[in-house]
Amino acid sequence: MQGEDPFDQGAGSILRQPKAVWATAGASVVAFMGIGLVDPILPSIAKGLEATPSQVSLLFTSYFLITAVAMLVTGFVSSRIGGRKTLLAGLALVVVFAALSGTSTSVGELVGFRAGWGLGNALFVSTSLAVIVGAAAGGSAAAILLYESALGLGMACGPLLGALLGDASWRYPFFGTAALMAIGFLCITAFLKEQPRPARKTSLLAPIRALGHGGLASVAASAFFYNYAFFTILAFTPFVLDMTPYRSGAVFFAWGLLLAVFSVLVAPRLQKRFGSLKVLGASLLLLAVDLLVLGYGNHTAAIVCTIVSGAFIGMNNTVYTELALGVSDAPRPVASAGYNFVRWFAAAAAPYLAPKIEEWSDIHVPFVVAAVAAVAGALVVWARRSALTHEAEVLEPRHAAEDGVAAFAD
Repeated sequence: MQGEDPFDQGAGSILRQPKAVWATAGASVVAFMGIGLVDPILPSIAKGLEATPSQVSLLFTSYFLITAVAMLVTGFVSSRIGGRKTLLAGLALVVVFAALSGTSTSVGELVGFRAGWGLGNALFVSTSLAVIVGAAAGGSAAAILLYESALGLGMACGPLLGALLGDASWRYPFFGTAALMAIGFLCITAFLKEQPRPARKTSLLAPIRALGHGGLASVAASAFFYNYAFFTILAFTPFVLDMTPYRSGAVFFAWGLLLAVFSVLVAPRLQKRFGSLKVLGASLLLLAVDLLVLGYGNHTAAIVCTIVSGAFIGMNNTVYTELALGVSDAPRPVASAGYNFVRWFAAAAAPYLAPKIEEWSDIHVPFVVAAVAAVAGALVVWARRSALTHEAEVLEPRHAAEDGVAAFAD
């Protein structure tokens, strides 16, 4: 995939795909929108439900905590009922719980509904790449680029949708997401046929066993620290910026655009020139510097650093995904589930801890902690570099057909 032009009009182009692929990719965009949807409206939710920043941040914590645990279940489920039914089950859960989120009368209700939403999103997103790879024209490289493009577009458009609908009421973005996911449900029902099930069913403990491989465990550990830094930016920065939903949405829209561009276009070229580990280590260190400037700079610096962080996050997402899928000899769906199980716990912890750390100290310290976490991620990469050099190309041929449930990438 590295060095390829994703928009080349040849056989491997991501632009020339069957309707089933576009239906799944379109629903994936909306699914990823749900991650950043609440960013611009976090202050509005806190005001509307008379909640503190740390209470409102639990919207991320419940969402990603359930997502982390669900990573052990998604492969188990999809290997038994098939990818299409798993996608539809996930979409149905998102529609129900997104709509219920809009009806919440307390922050406790909203946190609970977001947990249900997280389960649905885990079922859908963790299966969508497998379905796209299976249905795509042009091989897995084009399919993975299409998936990463959907991720970037969703992360960019989520805050924008949240701002546009949230300016009238913080409830509207949740209803809007439910409506869009319902459309996705209908499109997948109409255009996607059931795909063959895996020859072997996945056990619940298989992802945990996969983490016994030193390389995969190292990737997961590094990604754990990285995700803490990532979600400190995503969940805590809106309170620091303290802007209207429109302005906050514009900031995170620009952030998401950089994430998409660097994930799909820039990261593969840098990897080809410098190697994955050098790109990842440098990007993590630059993210740490960015976090420190964000925490200690003035308001304009905070805005600029928030946007710029999207570039480093985009590069990190791509490299971590490829390392997780290629570093071990475990089947790729299993390796991905184990990797995501570990890293999403940090995504659950950061939104809760960052506001608490501010309450215990001051507004600068959460960003210092996040910067230290990014450096820790880089140190893991450096210390375990010999275990992280085993690339996907040297895996047994059987794994090429098991490109299934891959990264629930950021």
